[in-house]
Amino acid sequence: MATELKRIRSDWQGAILVCGKCSKKIDGGFGKKGRTSLSRLLRKILGLKSGRKASLGVVETRCLGVCPRGAVVLVDSRQPAEWLVVPRGADVVELAARLQRASQPVTNGL
Repeated sequence: MATELKRIRSDWQGAILVCGKCSKKIDGGFGKKGRTSLSRLLRKILGLKSGRKASLGVVETRCLGVCPRGAVVLVDSRQPAEWLVVPRGADVVELAARLQRASQPVTNGL
C-alpha cells in the first residue's frame, strides 16, 4: 500500500545552510558584541519572514565537515559548488548583500 505524501507550500527560492558546530565553537562570533550567531544575524539583515513564508531559508545544520578555526562554514543552495568560510567578526552586511546578489536573476543585456 502506497503512503500518500502531504505537500506544503513554501516561498523559499533557496536555502542558506550554516554549520551549527562552527557557530557553537566560536560562541556566536558576530554582531556588535560578538555574541550573535551568523544564522540569526543573516535572517535579521536580510529582513526575512519567519519559516516557510520567507523568500530565502536560513537553516543551521549539523557539522558540514570543514571545521575551519575561528570561522563558520556557509553553503548557499543556489550556488552549491562554492562554500563560504566566514571568519569570526566578518562584515555580515557585506555577506548579506552578496547573498542577495546571488538571488537576482542574471540578464544577458537582452
